[in-house]
Amino acid sequence: MLAFISPNPWPAGAGACARAMHQAGAALVATGLLSLLSACGGGLSPATLAKSQTLQFGPAPALILGQSAQVSATASSGLSVSFSSLTAAVCQVLDSGRVTALSTGNCVVAANQAGNADYQPAPQLTQSLAVQTQGLAAQSIRFGSAPALTLGGSATVTALASSGLAVQFGSLTPQVCSVDATSGLVQGLALGACTVTADQAGNSLYAPAAQVAQTLSVSPATSVGVPEAPTGLKASLGTDARTVVISIGATASGGSPITGYRVSSVPAGLSASASASPIQVSCGTSCAGYAWVVNAVNALGTGPASEAVQVITDYQVTATFYEPQTQPNNSIFTGSFSLNSSTRSVSGLSGLLTESMTDTPMTTVPLSRQGVHYADSTGTGVLVGAFYLATNNTFVVAHGNEGWRPGVASDARYYGYPAAANPSAGGVGNAYALVFVNTDDPSAALSSAQLQQTAYADCTALGMMGASCMTGTAAAVYGTVGTMGGYPLSQVVVRKP
Repeated sequence: MLAFISPNPWPAGAGACARAMHQAGAALVATGLLSLLSACGGGLSPATLAKSQTLQFGPAPALILGQSAQVSATASSGLSVSFSSLTAAVCQVLDSGRVTALSTGNCVVAANQAGNADYQPAPQLTQSLAVQTQGLAAQSIRFGSAPALTLGGSATVTALASSGLAVQFGSLTPQVCSVDATSGLVQGLALGACTVTADQAGNSLYAPAAQVAQTLSVSPATSVGVPEAPTGLKASLGTDARTVVISIGATASGGSPITGYRVSSVPAGLSASASASPIQVSCGTSCAGYAWVVNAVNALGTGPASEAVQVITDYQVTATFYEPQTQPNNSIFTGSFSLNSSTRSVSGLSGLLTESMTDTPMTTVPLSRQGVHYADSTGTGVLVGAFYLATNNTFVVAHGNEGWRPGVASDARYYGYPAAANPSAGGVGNAYALVFVNTDDPSAALSSAQLQQTAYADCTALGMMGASCMTGTAAAVYGTVGTMGGYPLSQVVVRKP
């Protein structure tokens, strides 16, 4: 233990700080020597007493585009080191040192140690990693069947990349045929062999694909006259519900080059013209209720109309039901469907329903069969249900519920109760999710009246509470909230990419 010892009293002229230090003696250390020295002025400050420290990086790891690697660094103090990126466009760096390459170039990682009462902050140290493109996944391209192509006519080639990325088309015989790079629409310009190429440039995960080619024979037209009716038409909604995009598979030219296309609605009232496929049509407030026909035009006139094509677009839906007794878990249906805007009908609704009484991550029930489809009570859309089993039977039949319709909680007992075995004890239970689809504009936000018609039921083993199934309903529509208080919270519909 340290002590201040003096054979003689402090001189009368000694300062108050000096006398205090002398009188404190050994207790000075225990009660705060450092703070007293600092307070007296001219003594050592905490920063002066703190030791310096340095940083040292470990070996630089290989960093591949689209992948992650771990950097390491140590401080001479033994304190933990934090990391960050000085090149945010090239790489992302977590505080732990996990580095993810976002683009090619040099990724500069910074290491820092902020110090503490014993050590001063360390000078920042950097390590540069060159982002490599090695190790990218391979991909290949495969053409679909070669379409027939006549002189002056058009046909659409198709090709798919194994990566799922979009393919770009080109022509190796521009004197014989031209090709639209995005749609694959080929125009026959002269008799002979037309060679179309397909390429995929790759991205941060996939290496460029090897170019593939397909050869079409441009044959003479069987007769000279107006074009034949276009075939292989497809139509979907455009960027919103007020436009339709129509693509044409093939058109025989009639021996004279096609100069354009005319599109008409069925029923009549809307039309558009374009020089090439795909063709976009504006519908005003909504394109719902219309099918479409296309006529090709050449120098000799307008050919016959194609068969009517209906407008079919794919969507994703997420419906959330708030569960007050299982928070933070909610019952959530995540699925997809196809909307036929021409007939205002929905097909192929399917997805997964979470079971909020299970642990996180929640167990899910696959709802793979669309079972019901009917007009909603507001007259603004349809209610569509996806079911777990190959039957709609979900609840015990009561009060006209047809064995499945949402209703009061007292009716939410499993189908076949009480004679059939409880699903939680080995019996078979059904489940469903009921969503609302606005057939004029599926992506539009739902009104309260529309949302409150949505519902779900889970009578599978992990959805049972005794003989009752877990349900979610709105009291305003079905007379009560669900069996555990669940009710519709939100529904979001977005177009599939």
